[in-house]
Amino acid sequence: MREIIFDTETTGLDPQSGDRMVEIGCIELINRVPTGRTFHAYFNPDRSMPAAAEMVHGLGDAFLADKPRFSERAEELLAFVADSHLVAHNAGFDFAFLNAELALCARDPVCRSRMIDTIALAKVRHPGAKLSLDALCTRYGIDRSHRTRHGALLDAELLAQVYVELTGGRQIGLALVAESGTSLVATMAPAVRQRTFRPPRPHAASAAELAAHAAFLESITVPAWRG
Repeated sequence: MREIIFDTETTGLDPQSGDRMVEIGCIELINRVPTGRTFHAYFNPDRSMPAAAEMVHGLGDAFLADKPRFSERAEELLAFVADSHLVAHNAGFDFAFLNAELALCARDPVCRSRMIDTIALAKVRHPGAKLSLDALCTRYGIDRSHRTRHGALLDAELLAQVYVELTGGRQIGLALVAESGTSLVATMAPAVRQRTFRPPRPHAASAAELAAHAAFLESITVPAWRG
């Protein structure tokens, strides 16, 4: 099973009001195991970066000025994503920006039926708990000490670890598959124990036992069941 964990950085919160995507980071999982394949890109948004957004991710106008437009790398991104499910934290936000950018370069949107939202998973797994990426990393003991600012690829790497924990932990998917389609290189599936079942033993009372029981009941002078 192939899945893509992804995250985006943007100029703001609403693509419908002119905000643009400026970074995307994608991590490939096969059977919930990272393969090492990634896609990462920065984009020139053709607009200025608001100060509030720059404080979040540190991507300013000078840094983005010589970066390609989204349309220049759209084909490469779509080839990497292919038809896999896409996993994101607050996935509706990232899908909105991804599909807005695809629309601007006359590409078909990514169907939301492929969307997996880790916030929705975390709400079911940990009702009432804090659901931020930082909070979930803390809950699962995932080191985020190197995360001083938001970054799409770094956040996708952290989210990949969180997603594995949310969907069963590190015991699942321990069949490791090499990137180039080579065969299985390791498996830790436990051996199936074969059990021998004995035929059932008879438990019916003998005629002598039934007679003894009847005699015992008759010896009770004031039985409670005859109240």
